[in-house]
Amino acid sequence: MKLVAYFSRNGENYTKNGIENLRVGNTEVVAQMIKKLTDADIFKIETVKGYPVDYHEATRLAQAELREQIRPKLKSYLANYQKYDTIYLGYPNWWGTMPMAVLTFLESIDLTGVTIKPFCTHEGSGMGNSENDLKSYFPQAIIKKGLAIRGSDVEGALPKIKHWIGED
Repeated sequence: MKLVAYFSRNGENYTKNGIENLRVGNTEVVAQMIKKLTDADIFKIETVKGYPVDYHEATRLAQAELREQIRPKLKSYLANYQKYDTIYLGYPNWWGTMPMAVLTFLESIDLTGVTIKPFCTHEGSGMGNSENDLKSYFPQAIIKKGLAIRGSDVEGALPKIKHWIGED
């Protein structure tokens, strides 16, 4: 079975037009598209303590979490994770990699033999180091080539997403 697991942040985000307030985070938009295309289950990774709405405050907190390797607590954890053999894993690129909440999620499940297809949203930094970080943290998993989508282009990303999904 397939799962779309994602972390996304709404509120102020950096876009090609500067800072804009997003009602729905870019990664969530992509995750919903992937769910529809694959008929996968979906799981939103959410932290107990939310991130600030203010873009600059949120990025400072994200940078501190990365620097200190903090694993924020999650609101909920995935039950019955054993039934999934493929996880489409979504996140924004924060400071060159995935948010620490994504690591909290992944470290809570057994990924032995699980295929992870990472996707991220960004405004110019692509996948960053996240694919290599996933391989380093989770050598027991099968990490496939990721998909990077510019956040300000998510609404028109369906053809790119379809192509990436079809690469299996």
